[in-house]
Amino acid sequence: MTQAIPETGARSGGVQSVERAFALLETIAAAGGELTLSELSQRTPLPLPTIHRLLRTLVTMGHVRQLPDRSYALGPRLIHLGEVANRQLGAMAKPAMRRLVEELGETSNLAVLDDDRVTYVGQVPSPHAMRMFTEVGQRVKLHYSGVGKAILATLPDETALGLVQRSGMDARTIHSLTSSQALLDDLAASRLRGYAVDEQEQELGVRCYAVVVPDSSTPLAVSVSGPTSRVDDAFAERAVPALQRAAREISLALNAR
Repeated sequence: MTQAIPETGARSGGVQSVERAFALLETIAAAGGELTLSELSQRTPLPLPTIHRLLRTLVTMGHVRQLPDRSYALGPRLIHLGEVANRQLGAMAKPAMRRLVEELGETSNLAVLDDDRVTYVGQVPSPHAMRMFTEVGQRVKLHYSGVGKAILATLPDETALGLVQRSGMDARTIHSLTSSQALLDDLAASRLRGYAVDEQEQELGVRCYAVVVPDSSTPLAVSVSGPTSRVDDAFAERAVPALQRAAREISLALNAR
């Protein structure tokens, strides 16, 4: 798919160059993190000399690196930028997540769509000794995580399946969804009820409820999870409204900046 890049004359020179540079980065990211010069030329409307000039600048800055086979990959400085941005997301969401944990007594996680996976960017742990532990910064697949499925449910089926199939639908537990149709049925149910459920699909003995954060500039979801002995149907009746309220609070915090 051709990346939307501003046409000549649409912006002043400096702004246009910035937009085009970021569009190139996003094009490389959408392709899995690596493209040749000719592939970039095919996927964008920019002239080859312009692409080459922008890439030289991005390589000098460390945002892109040139590989031995002459293809271009995302550079190490982007990792640092992403880590800082993710930490800020987690920090802004933490007050709402703390209130959620105080109300429900179970662990809350915040995750952002990261290419074909989700990355956990915030957590407030449960006060219980027996709880789910997910490390902030950990990347997990979309099809077996509550946060991942909540985000997938906001996408068209074709787009959702494309992301999942790119990373593979392996079984994390015996309950993980491993077929496209099973996933599509699950996403349809999530859309209907307004939240996603991880039914011991990521970790045996753990159930998770998740909702997307509305009006977020990047796909974001918040969840609450715990042992199935505590996180049951009665818990869900309390948890879902609280989760939806927390998601709205997080949205307000993000959009106030």
